[in-house]
Amino acid sequence: MKESFKNKIPHDITWTLQQLQSAGYESYIVGGCVRDMMIDRDPNDWDITTNAKPDEIISVFEKTDRRVVYENNFGTVGIINKEREQDHPGYEIEITPYRTEGKYSDNRRPDKVSFSNSLSEDLMRRDFTINAMAYDPINDVLVDEYNGKTDLRNSVIRTVGDANERFTEDALRIMRAVRFSAQLGFMCETKTIKAIEKHADRLASISVERIRDEFIKIVDSEHAMEGIVLLHKLGLLKHIVPELEDGIECEQGGIHDFDVWTHNLKSLEHGTNKDYPFYVKLSALFHDIGKPATRRKANGRGTKEWTFYGHEVVGAKMVRNIMKRLKFQKDITDKLYKLVRYHMFFSDPDAITLSAVRRMVKNVGTEMIWDLMDLRTCDRIGTGRPKEKPYRLRKYHAMIEEVLRDPISVGMLKLNGDIMIGEMGLRPGPKMGWVLHALLEEVLDDPTLNTREYLEQRAIEMYEMSDTDVKKLGDAGKDTRDEAEFRAVKKLHRKHKV
Repeated sequence: MKESFKNKIPHDITWTLQQLQSAGYESYIVGGCVRDMMIDRDPNDWDITTNAKPDEIISVFEKTDRRVVYENNFGTVGIINKEREQDHPGYEIEITPYRTEGKYSDNRRPDKVSFSNSLSEDLMRRDFTINAMAYDPINDVLVDEYNGKTDLRNSVIRTVGDANERFTEDALRIMRAVRFSAQLGFMCETKTIKAIEKHADRLASISVERIRDEFIKIVDSEHAMEGIVLLHKLGLLKHIVPELEDGIECEQGGIHDFDVWTHNLKSLEHGTNKDYPFYVKLSALFHDIGKPATRRKANGRGTKEWTFYGHEVVGAKMVRNIMKRLKFQKDITDKLYKLVRYHMFFSDPDAITLSAVRRMVKNVGTEMIWDLMDLRTCDRIGTGRPKEKPYRLRKYHAMIEEVLRDPISVGMLKLNGDIMIGEMGLRPGPKMGWVLHALLEEVLDDPTLNTREYLEQRAIEMYEMSDTDVKKLGDAGKDTRDEAEFRAVKKLHRKHKV
Protein backbone atom coordinates (compact mmCIF):
# COMPACT_ATOMS: atom_id res chain seq x y z
CA MET A 1 0.00 0.00 0.00
CA LYS A 2 1.03 3.63 -0.45
CA GLU A 3 2.70 5.25 2.55
CA SER A 4 -0.12 7.82 2.68
CA PHE A 5 -2.53 4.92 3.18
CA LYS A 6 -0.61 3.67 6.21
CA ASN A 7 -0.32 7.18 7.64
CA LYS A 8 -4.12 7.33 8.04
CA ILE A 9 -4.02 4.59 10.65
CA PRO A 10 -3.95 6.01 14.22
CA HIS A 11 -0.89 5.21 16.32
CA ASP A 12 -2.99 3.35 18.94
CA ILE A 13 -4.30 0.99 16.26
CA THR A 14 -0.86 0.26 14.84
CA TRP A 15 0.53 -0.27 18.36
CA THR A 16 -2.28 -2.72 19.15
CA LEU A 17 -1.57 -4.72 15.99
CA GLN A 18 2.13 -4.81 16.88
CA GLN A 19 1.46 -6.13 20.40
CA LEU A 20 -0.58 -9.02 19.04
CA GLN A 21 1.99 -9.88 16.39
CA SER A 22 4.86 -9.66 18.88
CA ALA A 23 3.02 -12.23 21.00
CA GLY A 24 2.92 -14.59 18.01
CA TYR A 25 -0.60 -13.92 16.72
CA GLU A 26 -1.94 -12.67 13.39
CA SER A 27 -3.64 -9.26 13.42
CA TYR A 28 -5.38 -7.11 10.80
CA ILE A 29 -7.62 -4.10 10.53
CA VAL A 30 -10.73 -5.28 8.76
CA GLY A 31 -14.03 -4.23 7.23
CA GLY A 32 -15.28 -0.67 6.82
CA CYS A 33 -12.08 1.05 7.92
CA VAL A 34 -10.09 -0.68 5.13
CA ARG A 35 -12.81 0.19 2.63
CA ASP A 36 -12.94 3.84 3.65
CA MET A 37 -9.17 4.33 3.56
CA MET A 38 -8.99 2.85 0.06
CA ILE A 39 -11.47 5.42 -1.27
CA ASP A 40 -9.91 8.29 0.69
CA ARG A 41 -12.63 8.59 3.33
CA ASP A 42 -11.96 9.04 7.03
CA PRO A 43 -13.02 5.86 8.88
CA ASN A 44 -15.46 6.27 11.77
CA ASP A 45 -14.47 3.00 13.42
CA TRP A 46 -11.38 0.82 13.52
CA ASP A 47 -11.98 -2.91 13.77
CA ILE A 48 -9.14 -5.32 14.55
CA THR A 49 -9.33 -9.06 14.00
CA THR A 50 -6.90 -11.76 15.13
CA ASN A 51 -6.46 -15.51 15.49
CA ALA A 52 -5.95 -15.00 19.24
CA LYS A 53 -8.85 -16.16 21.41
CA PRO A 54 -10.45 -13.78 23.97
CA ASP A 55 -8.41 -15.03 26.93
CA GLU A 56 -5.24 -14.82 24.85
CA ILE A 57 -6.07 -11.24 23.81
CA ILE A 58 -6.62 -10.31 27.46
CA SER A 59 -3.33 -11.93 28.42
CA VAL A 60 -1.42 -9.90 25.79
CA PHE A 61 -2.70 -6.54 27.02
CA GLU A 62 -2.67 -7.20 30.75
CA LYS A 63 1.11 -6.89 30.48
CA THR A 64 0.91 -3.40 28.91
CA ASP A 65 -0.42 0.01 29.91
CA ARG A 66 -3.80 -0.90 28.39
CA ARG A 67 -6.77 -1.89 30.51
CA VAL A 68 -9.32 -4.46 29.39
CA VAL A 69 -12.75 -2.86 29.79
CA TYR A 70 -15.08 -5.59 28.51
CA GLU A 71 -15.56 -8.85 26.64
CA ASN A 72 -18.90 -9.36 24.88
CA ASN A 73 -20.81 -12.48 23.86
CA PHE A 74 -19.10 -12.61 20.47
CA GLY A 75 -15.62 -12.66 21.97
CA THR A 76 -14.88 -9.02 21.21
CA VAL A 77 -12.45 -7.55 23.73
CA GLY A 78 -12.36 -3.81 24.39
CA ILE A 79 -9.14 -2.21 25.64
CA ILE A 80 -8.29 1.36 26.58
CA ASN A 81 -5.11 3.32 27.20
CA LYS A 82 -4.98 3.88 30.97
CA GLU A 83 -3.14 7.20 30.56
CA ARG A 84 -5.75 8.51 28.11
CA GLU A 85 -8.82 7.05 29.77
CA GLN A 86 -9.65 10.15 31.81
CA ASP A 87 -9.28 12.53 28.86
CA HIS A 88 -10.93 10.22 26.31
CA PRO A 89 -13.69 8.26 28.06
CA GLY A 90 -15.25 5.67 25.80
CA TYR A 91 -12.22 5.52 23.50
CA GLU A 92 -11.96 1.74 23.43
CA ILE A 93 -10.20 -0.27 20.77
CA GLU A 94 -12.16 -3.41 19.87
CA ILE A 95 -10.39 -6.65 19.02
CA THR A 96 -12.41 -9.60 17.71
CA PRO A 97 -11.16 -13.14 17.20
CA TYR A 98 -11.61 -14.82 13.81
CA ARG A 99 -14.96 -16.55 13.95
CA THR A 100 -17.49 -18.61 12.05
CA GLU A 101 -21.24 -18.45 12.46
CA GLY A 102 -24.02 -21.04 12.61
CA LYS A 103 -27.55 -20.79 11.25
CA TYR A 104 -29.63 -17.60 11.57
CA SER A 105 -33.06 -18.68 12.79
CA ASP A 106 -34.27 -15.12 13.52
CA ASN A 107 -33.07 -13.41 10.28
CA ARG A 108 -30.73 -11.24 12.33
CA ARG A 109 -28.16 -12.99 14.56
CA PRO A 110 -26.40 -16.35 14.35
CA ASP A 111 -27.62 -19.06 16.69
CA LYS A 112 -24.01 -19.99 17.40
CA VAL A 113 -20.62 -18.30 17.06
CA SER A 114 -17.39 -20.32 17.02
CA PHE A 115 -13.82 -19.04 17.09
CA SER A 116 -11.60 -19.89 14.15
CA ASN A 117 -7.91 -19.99 13.33
CA SER A 118 -8.57 -18.95 9.72
CA LEU A 119 -8.87 -15.38 8.44
CA SER A 120 -10.50 -16.79 5.29
CA GLU A 121 -13.32 -18.31 7.34
CA ASP A 122 -13.81 -14.99 9.11
CA LEU A 123 -14.01 -13.00 5.86
CA MET A 124 -16.43 -15.53 4.40
CA ARG A 125 -19.15 -14.55 6.91
CA ARG A 126 -19.09 -10.83 6.05
CA ASP A 127 -21.82 -9.02 4.12
CA PHE A 128 -20.33 -7.27 1.08
CA THR A 129 -17.08 -7.67 -0.83
CA ILE A 130 -16.05 -4.09 -0.10
CA ASN A 131 -16.33 -4.89 3.63
CA ALA A 132 -14.48 -8.21 3.40
CA MET A 133 -10.92 -6.97 3.08
CA ALA A 134 -8.29 -7.18 5.81
CA TYR A 135 -5.03 -5.22 5.95
CA ASP A 136 -1.88 -5.73 7.98
CA PRO A 137 0.06 -2.43 7.92
CA ILE A 138 3.00 -3.91 9.83
CA ASN A 139 3.83 -6.30 6.99
CA ASP A 140 1.95 -4.37 4.28
CA VAL A 141 -0.37 -7.28 3.42
CA LEU A 142 -3.85 -6.84 1.95
CA VAL A 143 -6.11 -9.89 2.06
CA ASP A 144 -8.85 -9.53 -0.57
CA GLU A 145 -10.31 -12.95 -1.37
CA TYR A 146 -13.62 -11.62 -2.81
CA ASN A 147 -12.29 -8.88 -5.16
CA GLY A 148 -13.50 -6.06 -2.93
CA LYS A 149 -10.78 -3.79 -4.29
CA THR A 150 -12.10 -4.28 -7.82
CA ASP A 151 -15.67 -3.59 -6.70
CA LEU A 152 -14.48 -0.43 -4.96
CA ARG A 153 -12.79 0.69 -8.16
CA ASN A 154 -15.98 0.00 -10.13
CA SER A 155 -18.29 1.49 -7.46
CA VAL A 156 -20.21 -1.76 -7.06
CA ILE A 157 -21.96 -3.28 -4.05
CA ARG A 158 -21.92 -7.07 -4.21
CA THR A 159 -22.51 -9.67 -1.50
CA VAL A 160 -19.85 -12.10 -0.35
CA GLY A 161 -20.88 -15.38 -1.95
CA ASP A 162 -24.55 -16.11 -2.64
CA ALA A 163 -26.73 -13.03 -2.15
CA ASN A 164 -29.81 -15.05 -1.15
CA GLU A 165 -27.85 -16.75 1.62
CA ARG A 166 -26.44 -13.47 2.94
CA PHE A 167 -29.87 -11.81 3.15
CA THR A 168 -31.50 -14.94 4.58
CA GLU A 169 -28.88 -14.96 7.34
CA ASP A 170 -29.32 -11.31 8.29
CA ALA A 171 -32.18 -9.32 6.75
CA LEU A 172 -30.74 -6.03 8.01
CA ARG A 173 -28.09 -6.43 5.30
CA ILE A 174 -30.85 -5.46 2.87
CA MET A 175 -30.98 -2.00 4.44
CA ARG A 176 -27.19 -1.84 4.71
CA ALA A 177 -26.88 -2.40 0.95
CA VAL A 178 -29.03 0.66 0.28
CA ARG A 179 -27.22 2.64 2.96
CA PHE A 180 -23.79 1.96 1.43
CA SER A 181 -25.19 2.86 -1.99
CA ALA A 182 -26.43 6.20 -0.61
CA GLN A 183 -23.27 6.94 1.38
CA LEU A 184 -20.76 5.97 -1.29
CA GLY A 185 -22.71 6.65 -4.48
CA PHE A 186 -22.27 3.00 -5.54
CA MET A 187 -24.61 0.77 -7.56
CA CYS A 188 -25.82 -2.64 -6.38
CA GLU A 189 -24.99 -5.36 -8.89
CA THR A 190 -27.78 -7.36 -10.54
CA LYS A 191 -27.78 -10.52 -8.39
CA THR A 192 -27.70 -8.41 -5.22
CA ILE A 193 -30.64 -6.32 -6.47
CA LYS A 194 -32.71 -9.40 -7.31
CA ALA A 195 -31.99 -10.96 -3.92
CA ILE A 196 -33.02 -7.75 -2.11
CA GLU A 197 -36.32 -7.67 -4.00
CA LYS A 198 -36.90 -11.35 -3.21
CA HIS A 199 -36.23 -10.97 0.50
CA ALA A 200 -37.62 -7.45 1.10
CA ASP A 201 -40.44 -8.74 3.30
CA ARG A 202 -37.88 -10.15 5.73
CA LEU A 203 -37.50 -6.62 7.09
CA ALA A 204 -40.67 -7.30 9.06
CA SER A 205 -38.61 -9.58 11.32
CA ILE A 206 -36.02 -6.87 12.11
CA SER A 207 -36.41 -4.59 15.12
CA VAL A 208 -37.71 -1.15 14.24
CA GLU A 209 -34.76 0.46 16.04
CA ARG A 210 -32.24 -1.21 13.71
CA ILE A 211 -34.26 -0.23 10.63
CA ARG A 212 -34.57 3.34 11.95
CA ASP A 213 -30.82 3.62 12.45
CA GLU A 214 -30.12 2.55 8.86
CA PHE A 215 -32.85 4.91 7.59
CA ILE A 216 -31.20 7.80 9.47
CA LYS A 217 -27.88 7.05 7.80
CA ILE A 218 -29.54 6.99 4.38
CA VAL A 219 -31.28 10.36 4.89
CA ASP A 220 -28.04 11.82 6.26
CA SER A 221 -25.90 10.50 3.39
CA GLU A 222 -24.31 12.25 0.42
CA HIS A 223 -26.80 10.65 -2.00
CA ALA A 224 -29.90 10.68 0.19
CA MET A 225 -32.45 11.26 -2.58
CA GLU A 226 -31.09 8.34 -4.60
CA GLY A 227 -31.17 6.21 -1.44
CA ILE A 228 -34.87 6.90 -0.83
CA VAL A 229 -35.65 6.18 -4.50
CA LEU A 230 -33.78 2.87 -4.22
CA LEU A 231 -35.71 1.94 -1.07
CA HIS A 232 -38.90 2.45 -3.06
CA LYS A 233 -37.78 0.59 -6.17
CA LEU A 234 -36.64 -2.43 -4.14
CA GLY A 235 -39.90 -2.65 -2.19
CA LEU A 236 -38.34 -1.60 1.12
CA LEU A 237 -39.85 1.83 1.73
CA LYS A 238 -43.29 0.34 2.34
CA HIS A 239 -41.82 -1.31 5.44
CA ILE A 240 -40.41 1.98 6.74
CA VAL A 241 -42.44 5.04 5.68
CA PRO A 242 -45.20 3.84 3.33
CA GLU A 243 -46.90 7.24 3.66
CA LEU A 244 -44.25 8.74 1.37
CA GLU A 245 -45.32 6.48 -1.49
CA ASP A 246 -48.84 7.95 -1.41
CA GLY A 247 -47.30 11.01 -3.07
CA ILE A 248 -46.39 9.07 -6.23
CA GLU A 249 -48.42 10.46 -9.16
CA CYS A 250 -50.23 12.81 -6.78
CA GLU A 251 -50.18 15.79 -9.14
CA GLN A 252 -50.21 19.31 -7.68
CA GLY A 253 -50.44 21.80 -10.50
CA GLY A 254 -49.96 25.52 -9.95
CA ILE A 255 -46.33 26.45 -9.44
CA HIS A 256 -45.33 22.81 -8.97
CA ASP A 257 -43.57 21.02 -11.82
CA PHE A 258 -43.61 17.67 -9.99
CA ASP A 259 -45.92 15.29 -8.17
CA VAL A 260 -45.80 15.26 -4.37
CA TRP A 261 -43.34 12.32 -4.27
CA THR A 262 -40.81 13.98 -6.57
CA HIS A 263 -41.27 17.35 -4.87
CA ASN A 264 -40.44 15.84 -1.46
CA LEU A 265 -37.41 14.08 -2.91
CA LYS A 266 -36.07 17.22 -4.56
CA SER A 267 -36.61 19.16 -1.35
CA LEU A 268 -34.49 16.56 0.44
CA GLU A 269 -31.87 16.81 -2.30
CA HIS A 270 -31.49 20.55 -1.71
CA GLY A 271 -31.15 19.99 2.04
CA THR A 272 -28.41 17.46 1.28
CA ASN A 273 -26.63 19.84 -1.07
CA LYS A 274 -26.70 22.56 1.59
CA ASP A 275 -25.59 20.10 4.30
CA TYR A 276 -28.41 21.12 6.62
CA PRO A 277 -28.81 19.27 9.96
CA PHE A 278 -30.33 15.80 9.76
CA TYR A 279 -33.70 16.86 11.20
CA VAL A 280 -34.03 19.63 8.60
CA LYS A 281 -33.30 17.16 5.80
CA LEU A 282 -35.83 14.71 7.20
CA SER A 283 -38.42 17.48 7.52
CA ALA A 284 -37.75 18.38 3.87
CA LEU A 285 -38.56 14.79 2.91
CA PHE A 286 -41.68 14.75 5.11
CA HIS A 287 -42.94 18.34 4.80
CA ASP A 288 -45.72 17.66 2.26
CA ILE A 289 -46.54 14.13 3.40
CA GLY A 290 -50.06 15.31 4.27
CA LYS A 291 -50.90 16.49 0.75
CA PRO A 292 -52.32 13.23 -0.67
CA ALA A 293 -54.78 13.02 2.24
CA THR A 294 -55.94 16.64 1.82
CA ARG A 295 -56.04 16.97 -1.98
CA ARG A 296 -59.38 18.30 -3.21
CA LYS A 297 -60.70 19.63 -6.51
CA ALA A 298 -60.44 23.41 -6.67
CA ASN A 299 -64.11 23.85 -7.69
CA GLY A 300 -63.21 25.92 -10.73
CA ARG A 301 -61.49 28.75 -8.87
CA GLY A 302 -59.18 30.41 -11.36
CA THR A 303 -56.79 28.07 -13.17
CA LYS A 304 -56.02 26.04 -10.08
CA GLU A 305 -56.98 22.36 -10.31
CA TRP A 306 -56.19 21.11 -6.81
CA THR A 307 -56.15 22.45 -3.26
CA PHE A 308 -54.31 21.08 -0.22
CA TYR A 309 -55.70 23.25 2.57
CA GLY A 310 -54.57 22.13 5.99
CA HIS A 311 -51.99 19.68 4.65
CA GLU A 312 -49.39 21.06 7.04
CA VAL A 313 -51.62 20.30 10.04
CA VAL A 314 -52.49 16.81 8.81
CA GLY A 315 -48.87 16.22 7.79
CA ALA A 316 -47.53 17.22 11.21
CA LYS A 317 -49.84 14.70 12.90
CA MET A 318 -48.75 12.03 10.42
CA VAL A 319 -45.11 12.82 11.08
CA ARG A 320 -45.59 12.52 14.83
CA ASN A 321 -47.13 9.07 14.30
CA ILE A 322 -44.33 8.01 11.92
CA MET A 323 -41.64 9.13 14.34
CA LYS A 324 -43.37 7.30 17.17
CA ARG A 325 -43.65 4.16 15.07
CA LEU A 326 -39.94 4.30 14.23
CA LYS A 327 -39.15 5.02 17.90
CA PHE A 328 -37.32 8.29 17.35
CA GLN A 329 -36.42 10.27 20.45
CA LYS A 330 -38.94 12.85 21.63
CA ASP A 331 -36.69 15.85 21.03
CA ILE A 332 -36.23 15.17 17.32
CA THR A 333 -39.90 14.20 16.97
CA ASP A 334 -40.90 17.58 18.40
CA LYS A 335 -38.58 19.37 15.97
CA LEU A 336 -40.02 17.52 12.99
CA TYR A 337 -43.56 18.24 14.16
CA LYS A 338 -42.95 21.98 14.43
CA LEU A 339 -41.12 22.27 11.12
CA VAL A 340 -43.79 20.40 9.17
CA ARG A 341 -46.66 22.09 11.03
CA TYR A 342 -45.45 25.63 10.34
CA HIS A 343 -43.66 25.34 6.98
CA MET A 344 -46.53 27.12 5.23
CA PHE A 345 -46.03 30.36 7.18
CA PHE A 346 -47.62 33.47 5.66
CA SER A 347 -44.92 35.52 3.87
CA ASP A 348 -46.61 37.97 1.50
CA PRO A 349 -44.29 41.02 1.68
CA ASP A 350 -47.24 43.38 1.12
CA ALA A 351 -49.34 41.99 3.96
CA ILE A 352 -47.09 40.34 6.53
CA THR A 353 -46.97 42.05 9.91
CA LEU A 354 -44.36 42.00 12.63
CA SER A 355 -47.05 40.58 14.91
CA ALA A 356 -47.45 37.56 12.63
CA VAL A 357 -43.69 37.05 12.50
CA ARG A 358 -43.46 37.23 16.30
CA ARG A 359 -46.19 34.62 16.54
CA MET A 360 -44.32 32.33 14.17
CA VAL A 361 -41.10 32.68 16.16
CA LYS A 362 -43.13 31.92 19.28
CA ASN A 363 -44.59 28.79 17.64
CA VAL A 364 -41.29 27.20 16.57
CA GLY A 365 -38.92 28.82 19.08
CA THR A 366 -35.95 31.12 18.54
CA GLU A 367 -33.63 28.12 18.35
CA MET A 368 -35.49 26.70 15.33
CA ILE A 369 -36.70 29.70 13.38
CA TRP A 370 -33.72 29.60 11.00
CA ASP A 371 -34.25 25.87 10.50
CA LEU A 372 -37.78 26.73 9.40
CA MET A 373 -36.39 29.23 6.90
CA ASP A 374 -34.01 26.57 5.58
CA LEU A 375 -36.94 24.17 5.18
CA ARG A 376 -38.88 26.83 3.28
CA THR A 377 -35.89 27.17 0.93
CA CYS A 378 -35.87 23.39 0.37
CA ASP A 379 -39.61 23.55 -0.31
CA ARG A 380 -39.12 26.32 -2.86
CA ILE A 381 -36.28 24.61 -4.73
CA GLY A 382 -38.29 21.38 -4.67
CA THR A 383 -40.98 22.98 -6.83
CA GLY A 384 -38.50 23.35 -9.68
CA ARG A 385 -37.78 27.04 -9.13
CA PRO A 386 -34.06 27.84 -9.24
CA LYS A 387 -33.98 30.90 -6.99
CA GLU A 388 -33.40 30.09 -3.31
CA LYS A 389 -34.48 33.30 -1.64
CA PRO A 390 -36.77 35.66 -3.53
CA TYR A 391 -37.67 39.07 -2.20
CA ARG A 392 -40.51 37.75 -0.02
CA LEU A 393 -38.21 35.40 1.91
CA ARG A 394 -35.45 37.97 2.18
CA LYS A 395 -37.91 40.41 3.70
CA TYR A 396 -39.23 37.77 6.08
CA HIS A 397 -35.64 37.03 7.08
CA ALA A 398 -35.09 40.69 7.93
CA MET A 399 -38.33 40.81 9.92
CA ILE A 400 -37.27 37.78 11.95
CA GLU A 401 -34.05 39.52 12.90
CA GLU A 402 -36.10 42.54 13.94
CA VAL A 403 -38.61 40.65 16.10
CA LEU A 404 -35.98 38.48 17.78
CA ARG A 405 -35.37 41.53 19.94
CA ASP A 406 -39.05 41.58 20.99
CA PRO A 407 -40.84 39.45 23.60
CA ILE A 408 -42.29 36.28 22.06
CA SER A 409 -43.01 34.21 25.16
CA VAL A 410 -44.45 34.65 28.64
CA GLY A 411 -40.95 34.33 30.05
CA MET A 412 -39.88 37.47 28.17
CA LEU A 413 -42.58 39.68 29.71
CA LYS A 414 -41.50 42.37 32.18
CA LEU A 415 -43.97 40.84 34.61
CA ASN A 416 -43.86 37.34 36.11
CA GLY A 417 -45.50 35.20 38.75
CA ASP A 418 -43.00 36.09 41.47
CA ILE A 419 -43.71 39.81 41.06
CA MET A 420 -47.46 39.24 40.89
CA ILE A 421 -47.45 37.24 44.14
CA GLY A 422 -44.60 38.79 46.13
CA GLU A 423 -44.92 42.46 45.23
CA MET A 424 -48.46 42.89 43.92
CA GLY A 425 -50.13 40.51 46.36
CA LEU A 426 -52.14 38.71 43.68
CA ARG A 427 -53.41 35.19 44.28
CA PRO A 428 -51.51 32.28 42.70
CA GLY A 429 -53.45 29.75 40.64
CA PRO A 430 -54.61 29.02 37.09
CA LYS A 431 -55.88 32.57 36.69
CA MET A 432 -52.33 33.89 36.90
CA GLY A 433 -51.34 31.83 33.87
CA TRP A 434 -54.37 33.02 31.91
CA VAL A 435 -53.53 36.62 32.73
CA LEU A 436 -49.90 36.25 31.61
CA HIS A 437 -50.96 34.66 28.32
CA ALA A 438 -53.55 37.36 27.74
CA LEU A 439 -50.85 39.99 28.38
CA LEU A 440 -48.56 38.23 25.92
CA GLU A 441 -51.25 38.44 23.25
CA GLU A 442 -51.28 42.22 23.67
CA VAL A 443 -47.49 42.46 23.61
CA LEU A 444 -47.21 40.31 20.49
CA ASP A 445 -49.31 42.93 18.72
CA ASP A 446 -47.44 45.88 20.24
CA PRO A 447 -44.05 45.20 21.89
CA THR A 448 -43.96 48.74 23.29
CA LEU A 449 -46.56 47.60 25.83
CA ASN A 450 -43.97 45.33 27.46
CA THR A 451 -43.33 47.66 30.39
CA ARG A 452 -43.78 46.74 34.02
CA GLU A 453 -46.04 49.72 34.65
CA TYR A 454 -48.49 48.85 31.87
CA LEU A 455 -48.49 45.10 32.56
CA GLU A 456 -49.08 45.56 36.30
CA GLN A 457 -52.02 47.86 35.59
CA ARG A 458 -53.54 45.42 33.07
CA ALA A 459 -52.94 42.46 35.40
CA ILE A 460 -54.89 44.18 38.21
CA GLU A 461 -57.72 44.96 35.78
CA MET A 462 -57.83 41.33 34.60
CA TYR A 463 -57.81 39.98 38.17
CA GLU A 464 -61.02 41.92 38.77
CA MET A 465 -62.62 39.99 35.90
CA SER A 466 -64.06 36.50 36.26
CA ASP A 467 -61.88 33.50 35.52
CA THR A 468 -64.01 32.66 32.50
CA ASP A 469 -63.69 36.16 31.04
CA VAL A 470 -59.91 36.25 31.53
CA LYS A 471 -59.47 32.88 29.83
CA LYS A 472 -61.68 33.99 26.97
CA LEU A 473 -59.70 37.21 26.62
CA GLY A 474 -56.51 35.36 25.79
CA ASP A 475 -58.20 32.75 23.62
CA ALA A 476 -60.37 35.24 21.75
CA GLY A 477 -57.42 37.40 20.75
CA LYS A 478 -55.53 34.40 19.46
CA ASP A 479 -58.56 32.98 17.64
CA THR A 480 -59.25 36.31 15.94
CA ARG A 481 -55.70 36.65 14.69
CA ASP A 482 -55.47 33.02 13.61
CA GLU A 483 -58.70 33.34 11.61
CA ALA A 484 -57.49 36.54 9.95
CA GLU A 485 -54.17 34.95 9.04
CA PHE A 486 -55.90 31.80 7.75
CA ARG A 487 -58.10 33.84 5.43
CA ALA A 488 -55.09 35.84 4.24
CA VAL A 489 -53.16 32.63 3.55
CA LYS A 490 -56.04 31.19 1.51
CA LYS A 491 -56.19 34.40 -0.51
CA LEU A 492 -52.44 34.29 -1.06
CA HIS A 493 -52.61 30.65 -2.17
CA ARG A 494 -55.23 31.53 -4.80
CA LYS A 495 -53.17 34.50 -5.94
CA HIS A 496 -49.98 32.50 -6.42
CA LYS A 497 -51.66 29.24 -7.49
CA VAL A 498 -50.26 27.08 -4.71
